[in-house]
Amino acid sequence: MPARPSSSPRRPVGTVTRGTTNPNRLRRMDRWIAAVQGPVLRRSADPVAVAVDLGYGAAPWTAVELLRRLRAAEPRTEVVGVEIEPARVAAALPYEEDGLSFVHGGFEIPLPGPADGRRPLLIRAANVLRQYDESEVAAVWTRLRARLAPDGLLIDGTCDEIGRRHVWIALGKEGPRTVTFATRLGSLDRPSDLAERLPKALIHRNVPGEPVHAFLRDFDRAWAAAAPYASLGARQRWIRAVGSLAADWPLAGPAAGGGRSRWRQGEVTVEWEALAPNSDETDAFRGT
Repeated sequence: MPARPSSSPRRPVGTVTRGTTNPNRLRRMDRWIAAVQGPVLRRSADPVAVAVDLGYGAAPWTAVELLRRLRAAEPRTEVVGVEIEPARVAAALPYEEDGLSFVHGGFEIPLPGPADGRRPLLIRAANVLRQYDESEVAAVWTRLRARLAPDGLLIDGTCDEIGRRHVWIALGKEGPRTVTFATRLGSLDRPSDLAERLPKALIHRNVPGEPVHAFLRDFDRAWAAAAPYASLGARQRWIRAVGSLAADWPLAGPAAGGGRSRWRQGEVTVEWEALAPNSDETDAFRGT
């Protein structure tokens, strides 16, 4: 089946990425998105609350799963999968259903049919910008944020192949807000294991003198100090370690996807300003 024509008359913005994907790979990210952005979806005055799965990859699993998870929060949600590789769009078309469509496009975010002209309340770009140069990230963030609805959310994140370890940055129209670290606790040796999944804006900054390096160093120390709680399980050790971090690091509260209920899920969310890179490009990463 041939891919339908692009909703945009222009060439899609971006480059083809590897397209690696697996079922349930983004479950931790989706769970957090549904908790944080679910109330925004429910408050939407539009008849449809539009979410975009940008760069869903060689198979459409992540878009299918995002629809299920967001519709549990708001049944009016519709998901649009956007891919820059036409063959991937063609392969996804048989999976279309009510509320789920696939289009050829890139960072310009074309929206089809009834969603055309609307601004999405969510754009999720998982494992996409990691394959670009760090110097390109700020400009892509600016382009994607401009496509958001006023209370929309952009998620730029990275995870491993089976979804055990995730790190993502949440951005609003105004710029970056938070960084979330999420893991399957039973597979964790130490928190700094998550460093290999830092998004592109941070992964090259995990060096002495940079805030993200200091955060992961302190997290490892808190994890080591919480070792006596391991007898109660990895979750209790994680909660104790994260609680210790709160004395020195600005952890996000429940409204921003943080708080003790999220810690119990193997997550911790930190205010972006505390982890933003130290460089001449810092203002670009702050959205200014």
